[in-house]
Amino acid sequence: MPRAIWKGSVSFGLVSIPVKLYSATEDKDVSFRQVHAEDGGRVRYQRVCEKCGKKVEYSELAKGYEADDGRMAILTDEDFENLPLKTLKSVDVVRFVDEEDVDPTYFVKTYFLEADKIGAKPYVLLREALARRDKAALVKVALRTRESLALVRASGDLLLLHTMLWPDELRDGGFAEPPENVTVSEDEIKLADLLIDQLEGEFDPTLYTDAYREALLKVVNAKLEGVPVPEGEEEQATGGDVIDLMAALKASVAAIEERRKAKAAS
Repeated sequence: MPRAIWKGSVSFGLVSIPVKLYSATEDKDVSFRQVHAEDGGRVRYQRVCEKCGKKVEYSELAKGYEADDGRMAILTDEDFENLPLKTLKSVDVVRFVDEEDVDPTYFVKTYFLEADKIGAKPYVLLREALARRDKAALVKVALRTRESLALVRASGDLLLLHTMLWPDELRDGGFAEPPENVTVSEDEIKLADLLIDQLEGEFDPTLYTDAYREALLKVVNAKLEGVPVPEGEEEQATGGDVIDLMAALKASVAAIEERRKAKAAS
């Protein structure tokens, strides 16, 4: 059972739902330590105060804000826990919105909301009300030293909370847009539609795995066992940068059709 990272309440109107918040994701990346390449010894870093020159233990660290004139405000854990901010312990719904209107580019991290104590009935009420109308609740919440916009939405039997970026944290992507004079023909669009139809299916992320992590672990395990490192697969040449779009689309459609026939025959 994971540990709750936040306890508070979700409120809409006069309805208040006591909840606990749990991270819905975990990092599966392969982690490494910095070591001396010559003998494998770990390289450690020391925290040294530039003012007194003493080594500083982790328990002695604090967060400091330096003003323009050089003055330093040192904040303790107690300062963060007692900020004059309503969203520290309460999540107020500021608006109900259509789920499809929220650009997923804003999403940062996903959390599970669990009803706490007497919160089960209003929790189910909010979940059902959102699900029936395909709505989500836009809220503000303070987590881990910052306040965020967040979206509360129904997912199966759960309420999920997605923290979001503020609008000024999203960059303008106009620089990445293709030139306006680049167009595609109707025949190219029809072939693309055919390719999409052949690859269309239900969203099932369990069908896929992290191939990079799997390959990396093969190399790590080979080095641990003292056996030869597996060789990488050579990429097929693409034939240069110039692309015949129609030919590529036709070849893609034909290749998928061949794979389907081979699968049906096996």
